[in-house]
Amino acid sequence: MAEKRDYYEVLGLQKGATEDEIKKAFRKKARENHPDLHPDDPSYVEKFQEINEANEVLSDPEKRARYDQFGHAGVDPSYGGEGGMGGFGGFDMDDILGSIFGGFGFGGGATRGNSANAPRRGADLQETATINFMDACTGKKQELKINRMCVCEACKGTGANEGTSAEICPDCQGRGTVKTTQRTPFGAISSTKPCPHCNGKGKIITNPCPKCRGVGRLRMQKTVSVDIPAGIDDGQTIRLSGQGDCGVNGGPSGDLLISIIVKSHPLFKRDGYDIHCDIPVTYMEAVLGAEITVPTIDGDVKYNISEGTQTGTVFRLKGKGVKKLHRTERGNQYVKIYVEVPKNLSKKQKDLLKEFESSLSEKNYAKRQSFFEKLRSKLDL
Repeated sequence: MAEKRDYYEVLGLQKGATEDEIKKAFRKKARENHPDLHPDDPSYVEKFQEINEANEVLSDPEKRARYDQFGHAGVDPSYGGEGGMGGFGGFDMDDILGSIFGGFGFGGGATRGNSANAPRRGADLQETATINFMDACTGKKQELKINRMCVCEACKGTGANEGTSAEICPDCQGRGTVKTTQRTPFGAISSTKPCPHCNGKGKIITNPCPKCRGVGRLRMQKTVSVDIPAGIDDGQTIRLSGQGDCGVNGGPSGDLLISIIVKSHPLFKRDGYDIHCDIPVTYMEAVLGAEITVPTIDGDVKYNISEGTQTGTVFRLKGKGVKKLHRTERGNQYVKIYVEVPKNLSKKQKDLLKEFESSLSEKNYAKRQSFFEKLRSKLDL
């Protein structure tokens, strides 16, 4: 097995990073290393998987705590052996605690049974989906290729080669645990620990499946169809139940968590369910008023701006924003006007403007008149 890189190193973080720092680092790395951006380099598929795996652990407080204490062995069931927290002889931490404290009823209860044989839920997987701005507004169906642990088709998950089966462990008779007795000054103390012969599994595979090497599971590429709902926003997550890694010993599959990345739009900016855009108008349109064309996510609409419209004027198009997630209501669209001052005028055009300007008085410039009145008032003080 190839040595795994430190998850903090994968995301470019220091141990002790905040949740916000982890989220930002993941999004940055996911954007830079997405396989769709590097179609000619297959290595980015593995890089992207590594980034998702690191984020899955570090963004989960419980998994992160186990990782900080035990490293990869604390979070990866396949690290150092199938069936538990790798690096501990093929059984998980519950087995370890049971073997240490079994005879004393650790935690105020009886010793746990054979947890290595117990059904365990598969791991959750995390992926990203990059969609266009308009797709986020209207919703879409998208297919994603993911790599997930699946039941080995060759052995049907048994781990044994075709035509063979696992044998009952002769030492523990399939229980997965053995009882030991230790004599102490206080008398004989009995304790139960995982069977060392079968690593607590209760069975021994003498003829393992060549495809999965006795594990019973394989990581395979699968295509899943995702319904992306209208109104989803950048950074939100879709959960697909049962689409993560398959379980162990008949346990349920984990979930697939899909982080949504929404591309920017050249005209629109989104704020919650509201949309904002800037519209340029000509000098004459602003002075005399005009019917202008305003783009929306539903298509162009006509809007009449009033005479004397100033730069910075904002008007609202009610219900022209984004559909609210899983609801029928919609946000609004806010349109900001800016007056474009003409450039590269000819001499004749300049002369006409000067003539026009000379025909105006202070009453045609309300803001200018108000400004100088305030200035005079301040100077008089």
